[in-house]
Amino acid sequence: MRLTEWAYDLSERMLAEPLPRRWAHVRGVAGRARELAPILGADADLMEATAVLHDVGYSPSIATTGFHPLDGARFLRDQENADERLVRLVAHHSCALLEAEERGLRDELASEFELERPELVDALIFCDMTTTPDGGHTTSRARVEEIVGRYGPDTVVGRFIQRAAPEIHAAAGRVEKRMAAVGQPM
Repeated sequence: MRLTEWAYDLSERMLAEPLPRRWAHVRGVAGRARELAPILGADADLMEATAVLHDVGYSPSIATTGFHPLDGARFLRDQENADERLVRLVAHHSCALLEAEERGLRDELASEFELERPELVDALIFCDMTTTPDGGHTTSRARVEEIVGRYGPDTVVGRFIQRAAPEIHAAAGRVEKRMAAVGQPM
């Protein structure tokens, strides 16, 4: 089975029924990943598979720490024997180290999972942070505002996303610039 087929199947099993809105979001993020194929080359399938699995750690059946990047990466590594690069991208998606710091889990995340190549980290940030909770397209600025509004500015997630916002916007800008350079403006 191809990596992307496996990833969609697993994500659907873990998210569709218990978290239908999250399932819609990850499908939208995967759609964004497909749009980036011109700049991803040989990593296009890896990015699409990662995109559809990036939030698997929200699944009630595997959530243990309450920090979905860590829970998802551990599940994918330990239970699914997933591709190591995919696991690392899930673990560190969308500036997860900053949220891990807010939760007192930074050392745990950093020691268990290495960072992946910056171009792929940027691509996943772009895909996640330009997709609405319902799977539609948005801007990184609107997405950060939506997250702060949903969680509140003084919550763990609110504080983290505000700290991460400059890097989120910078990553989105770098991806947009790379796409424009190959004649594919976003």
